Order: sequence, then structure tokens, then C-alpha cells
Amino acid sequence: MRIALFGYGKMGQMIEQVALKRGHEIVAKIDEHTPNIDFNSMDVAIDFSMPEGAYSNITKCIENNVPIISGTTGWLDKYKDAVALCESKNGAFIYASNFSLGVNIFFELNNYLAKMMHNLPEYKVSLEEIHHTQKLDAPSGTAITLAEGIISNSEYSKWKLDDNSNGSLPITSKRIGKTPGTHTVTYDNIVDSIEIKHTAHNREGFALGAVTAAEWIIGKAGVFSMRDVLNLG
Repeated sequence: MRIALFGYGKMGQMIEQVALKRGHEIVAKIDEHTPNIDFNSMDVAIDFSMPEGAYSNITKCIENNVPIISGTTGWLDKYKDAVALCESKNGAFIYASNFSLGVNIFFELNNYLAKMMHNLPEYKVSLEEIHHTQKLDAPSGTAITLAEGIISNSEYSKWKLDDNSNGSLPITSKRIGKTPGTHTVTYDNIVDSIEIKHTAHNREGFALGAVTAAEWIIGKAGVFSMRDVLNLG
């Protein structure tokens, strides 16, 4: 499989390592300064670029009939536009806030727990995410996905960063050292607490998930998620 990397930072470099180990070829490493892009050279593109460039990368791939996997966060105000374009062009597109296979199982656990806790209002829920100091966005896309899962299965209508006023679901974001990513969901009551937690030990899990998604999407058309890749539906 011929893979183009949009963005060649730490994640792009890790994706390259994983892809090569799995027998794939990296045919392009593209950033905002790349003058000419040969879309015919690639079977699939993986985007871990900067938020300000992600939407452009995604649309260019869709317009050139290249399946695109995106893990860039911070651009989701244009997500619906990307979906509409993909559908109109009969393209193939997967966005995930986190491609880690373990995190996507964690998303499912989070949704199931939220459903179980729905009729127990005495438990107050909160989210905490911890990442490395170089992470630019807060809260993380993963934390937002977790919050959305809780909101869709509870009486909460919105989340707020470091704020539980007006019944909002609070998310606490911390930036500590080189932490790859830790996410904790806590249901707290006066008598006890229930907590689920995912801790990433390194970036390889994110890279493996992205390459797995790229392998899966070849030959398909539509807008998909990691639930489709992992057959969790």
C-alpha cells in the first residue's frame, strides 16, 4: 500500500515506522511548504498535520479520489463540510479524535457506563485528561469524544473546560512533561466513586490504529469511524 503522510511530526514519524514494519511504502511526506503533490502516487493518505491545514488536506484528497484518514484535532468546525464533500464526491474518509485501538474500546465502555448511570443523578460525572506540554489544543479531542458520549446518554447538554456551572459536564485539562495521554471518567457520589481510565504508554498505539484504518478503507466509499474499522457497531 502506498501511503502519503500529511504532516511529518512525531506522529507522522511513528506512523512511518509502523507502516514500513507492516510492508507498506511511504510515497510522500507533505507539509504546508510542499509545492506540488502527486495524488496519483498514493493509495491512501494519513493526516496528522496542524489544525489550520487539516481541512485543506482532507478536501484535496477527497477531490483527487484519495481515501483520507485524519487524526488532526482542532478543525472540527468544518467537519460537516468535509462529510458533505466526501458524500458528494463518493470519496472515503475517516476522522477519529484518537486512533488507538484501546481508546476506541474505552469509548464504547464510556458510552455503556453512561447509559447505566443515566437514572442515578446522585452521581456527578467529570472528565480529566493529561497530555504532554507540546499539545496545543485543550481539551483533547479524545476528551471531547468522551464528553459527547456521556452527553448523548445523560441529562447533560454541554461540557465546559474547568467549569461545572449551570449543570455543565466539567473537563479538566493538564499538560505535564511528556505524557502521551491519560483520560479518566469519574462518577462521584457521597458514598463511593466509579472510575474508568485509559493510559497510553507511548505513541505507537495511535500510529498502529491509523495504519489499520488506512488498510481497512482501501476499496470503500463513505464516511466512516473507528467503530466501523473495529466492527463495534
